[in-house]
Amino acid sequence: MGAALSEMVVGSDMGRRSRKRKEFHTVELKVRMDCDGCELKVKNTLARMRGVQSVEINRKQQKVTVHGFVEPQRVLRRAKSTGKRAELWPYVPYTNPYMAPPPYDKRAPAGHVRRVDVVVPASGDGAASQEERLVTLFSDDNPNGCAVM
Repeated sequence: MGAALSEMVVGSDMGRRSRKRKEFHTVELKVRMDCDGCELKVKNTLARMRGVQSVEINRKQQKVTVHGFVEPQRVLRRAKSTGKRAELWPYVPYTNPYMAPPPYDKRAPAGHVRRVDVVVPASGDGAASQEERLVTLFSDDNPNGCAVM
């Protein structure tokens, strides 16, 4: 009797579908907003989504930040449904002064550069090509080579 009772308790839990819990995300979007009406429309639309904790808007940077248990693609789709041009936030902070900055984007906020995905060469001999590049960097044949050498 005790085994049957425990089997009923365990078996009753298996009949239900377990829902996957959504993860907490911070979604940053770039949304083209010109006036207070545009800002209010976007904010109200995103705030009504299920799982949204807060919506912050910086109209100067045209940046919308959504915190909550939401999926980034759904937030983007909902922002586009307002009729505004929207995309995921394409900028990253530029903090390394020793590396050349990525291509200039005049629309980027101060201290930010456009995110560029780096493509790794598919050649099997990557170390040799890197070494060759470093050797030719300071050669006499290179007009842009270092003048100190």
